[in-house]
Amino acid sequence: MLPSHGRYAYHPWPQRTAYDWPGGAKLAVYLGLNLEHFAFGTGLGAELAPGANGGGGPQPDVLNYAWRDYGNRVGAWRVLDMLEELSLPATVLLNSAMYDYAPELVAAHRARGDEIAGHGRTNSERQSVLDEAAERVLIADSTAAIAAAEGAPPRGWLSPWIAESHATPDLLAEAGYRYTLNWCADDQPIWMRTRAGKLLAIPYPQEVNDIPAIVARKDGAEQFAEMIIADFDERLRQVRDGIPQVMGVALHPYLIGQPYRLRALRRALTHLAAAREEVWITTAGGILDHVLALPEGAVP
Repeated sequence: MLPSHGRYAYHPWPQRTAYDWPGGAKLAVYLGLNLEHFAFGTGLGAELAPGANGGGGPQPDVLNYAWRDYGNRVGAWRVLDMLEELSLPATVLLNSAMYDYAPELVAAHRARGDEIAGHGRTNSERQSVLDEAAERVLIADSTAAIAAAEGAPPRGWLSPWIAESHATPDLLAEAGYRYTLNWCADDQPIWMRTRAGKLLAIPYPQEVNDIPAIVARKDGAEQFAEMIIADFDERLRQVRDGIPQVMGVALHPYLIGQPYRLRALRRALTHLAAAREEVWITTAGGILDHVLALPEGAVP
């Protein structure tokens, strides 16, 4: 027997229960907008030009830090305008360090009613390298900051770099979280086992996600937009089998907030928004609420 995580069982797709999303929709769509802040001169961060500081030379790596900082200073505001233009909600995946660095940006999302979900303290660190006590503190720090600013703790979590220890689902459930976006193993929400009860795993994309697409695969702006449209259209075809699906789109403002990429993204999201009578455009928290109201056993 291979080692197993023991968090969920295998469920063949054709044997899934056919339930509906609100309004009789079979496809739920949400946008996961990552608002992240990075330490200067230390820690982790995506790179526009790997080794820009001299092939592993000394910090500070000004090129890559400033490229990422563009997202919070400019790109995120342009994304916000586009969301308003298209009347699209978002699940904001928030580094709690953003409250100190760019509180006005978080407030703008709060004002439009977007969901705020936990995304660690900063993407300059990984929780997977911490011992259990330190990881518990990381989750508690992020949760407390969001609860203080938003008036309620977040219900969902995405780990920085989607990095988990063996205990992460347990620690999240113990901290009061109801869903995680870390596990991209399905096209439906699935229940995970933890030592503190059930935790819902809501699909968060690693394909229709601008970091793997643009940073790793070097896809162009139009290619990423076409990926969103193709994923959406194919899912609409697939849900004719009656089995509901979730489609997420993962966005990072320092990437997608660049003007030429934003122009292509607007075209893709306009295509999705035009089908809002046929699909359910929601937030990850909205998906959680609907799942909690379904009959026991409907969700694997």
